[in-house]
Amino acid sequence: MTTRYDAVVPAGGAARRLGGADKPALTVGGQRLLDRVLAACAGARATVVVGPRRPTVRPVRWTREAPAGGGPLPALAAGLAALPTADAALGAAPAVVLVLAADLPFLTRAATDALLGALDAHDALDGDGAGTGYGAGTGSVPRVAEPRPAEPGPAEPGPAEPGPAPARRHEQEWDGVMLVDANGRDQPLAAAYRVEPLRRELALLGAEHGSLTGLPLRLLTGELTLRRIADPTGDASFDCDTWEDVAAARARLGTEPHAEPHAEPHGGPGTQPHRETGGESAG
Repeated sequence: MTTRYDAVVPAGGAARRLGGADKPALTVGGQRLLDRVLAACAGARATVVVGPRRPTVRPVRWTREAPAGGGPLPALAAGLAALPTADAALGAAPAVVLVLAADLPFLTRAATDALLGALDAHDALDGDGAGTGYGAGTGSVPRVAEPRPAEPGPAEPGPAEPGPAPARRHEQEWDGVMLVDANGRDQPLAAAYRVEPLRRELALLGAEHGSLTGLPLRLLTGELTLRRIADPTGDASFDCDTWEDVAAARARLGTEPHAEPHAEPHGGPGTQPHRETGGESAG
């Protein structure tokens, strides 16, 4: 995969269905959930994690949404704002950003490469608007310019012989590509987006509603022209929202090396956190 990209990983949710546990720090198969996601986007020019600082497997940039816990749209806006501009060390800012939830235990480079590759591929639409990529869910259909009426001219001596109408083609540039899970549900936090339309629509939503706090992701995705692709590995978009999800991921990926803090699903007293050696990642 040669596409240059940045990555934004929202990691500041309240994890209410996990009793308030620090979900990105939970280990599955011997790795933190956050580290698994960071490995899947290791080719990013820059990676911003939106949430409290934690130890990570590689250096990242850190930021927080305002207000903390304000939802996915403030987190996404904060992450985009924290991406570095062009400089000598990092080079020009990429036009593409991966947006990945911090709780995807089965996310791999194969899935992120598929998203980036699909965003690079432009779909050609014929004159009746048919094409590929518009799956179920929200997303705007591209507007095709109406043909201008012919300017009046001298009368023709007779009607022209009918001939085949020329095929009209429209080259579509997608604003983003998201995974669709096995049940047909959109996964906007397992997606690749073009940075410019993403910034634009976030700004417009903020202006329209007065704030991004608490707004659902579907308001954003509904304003973007999105391509939807099937999960190429089958489970890349599986997320750990409940203790049952965590248990299922652990059963597939192996035995845990140590107990998790706050790991009781029914609100019992949590164990003491396992203390890691070393400091937090550079940001």
